[in-house]
Amino acid sequence: MNHFDIIVIGGGPAGAATAIEAAKGGASVAIFEKASYGRDKVCGDGLTPRAMGALNDLGISATGIHKIFGLRMIAGKTRRELQWPTGSKFPSYGAVWVRKKLDAHLIEAASQAGAVMHFNSEAIPTFDGDRVRGVSVGGEYWTADLVVAASGAPGKVARMLGSERKTNEPYGIAIRTYVESPRHDENYLEASLAMRDSQGTPISGYGWMFPAGDGTVNLGVGALSTMRGFKSLNLNRLCDLYRDHVSEEWNVGPYLEKPRAWRLPMTSQKRCGPGWVAVGDAAGLINPMNGEGIDYSLESGMLIAQLFLENPVTAPEKYDQIIGERFDSFLRTGRRFSYLIGHPLVLRSGLRVAVGSQTMANLTLQVMGNLIDSDMPGGAGKVLRVADKLLAAADPILRSTQAKGKS
Repeated sequence: MNHFDIIVIGGGPAGAATAIEAAKGGASVAIFEKASYGRDKVCGDGLTPRAMGALNDLGISATGIHKIFGLRMIAGKTRRELQWPTGSKFPSYGAVWVRKKLDAHLIEAASQAGAVMHFNSEAIPTFDGDRVRGVSVGGEYWTADLVVAASGAPGKVARMLGSERKTNEPYGIAIRTYVESPRHDENYLEASLAMRDSQGTPISGYGWMFPAGDGTVNLGVGALSTMRGFKSLNLNRLCDLYRDHVSEEWNVGPYLEKPRAWRLPMTSQKRCGPGWVAVGDAAGLINPMNGEGIDYSLESGMLIAQLFLENPVTAPEKYDQIIGERFDSFLRTGRRFSYLIGHPLVLRSGLRVAVGSQTMANLTLQVMGNLIDSDMPGGAGKVLRVADKLLAAADPILRSTQAKGKS
């Protein structure tokens, strides 16, 4: 049997970040990825300034990638074009980095750091009592002091570990494709916040145009499960509607590939247990207010690696505690907020507030850019803490009334 200090299940940003940080610190690491090298992960491809900060911390160069300097928010006739803030702990730029290229780059960095790569290898956790001791792959076994689940929320690994999403909490769905556009090299992301479905129902989500700088734009739409009519929502039709809406302004060509959809888990029943932890999407670390999670994936991967290097025995519990302190309050506020905007009248009023003034637009920018944590100082942090208390009081009512509004 082969033994490693850390075994990582999944070769996306969360798994690669874990491996890079741990291997650089001297730990022996193996990554098991069930897909082949160069697999394409369906995604919006947008990287926030927070994500760029995490990549910098990992030592990943941003040379040659398409940088993004702000966000254009559209709600009806109102447009706000805002630059990412300067002077914060994060860089003042984001990027659009196509996931196929980003993931391959991170995996290569993990390999160069010393991690052992296994592609086309579906790893399944193995147990000794209630403790995870390693993984099995096609009848072969490996042991580890720590197994890191970086394979997302759905699937066999999540079911075996008990880390699936909480079924009574909101989740998101999204769809994306690529189109050619002469505006492919713009340096702003664009988010259309006032989307409607084919029946005219307001969408608690947004449509996006993320210019990739390579002749193409990532075009997509996303929605929250709290919206009225969610169960009958046709994502392909919604994508077509959005393409038609932006077609003239962006001068888009036909779809370059068939639109692909995916789910966005926003909770996890457990983040750790004896011998294992979950990182990134597998830990439910996705912002309910924008569907973004790459930055949290990178940060959570680096965190567990650092804690393991300090003390392998206490790392899982410390990880769960720190992740909870850093993200739980903010993500809980986002989930509660998703119930609020699931009501069409509230959504319409909220959009007017979100982009109606410079102050609120700046706050919306920070939320959409994942620039706020539970411990965020200053006005933005205060607004969110007050909002969390108000939404906590209204949460039972919002949940009960929203359940009646679903079809």
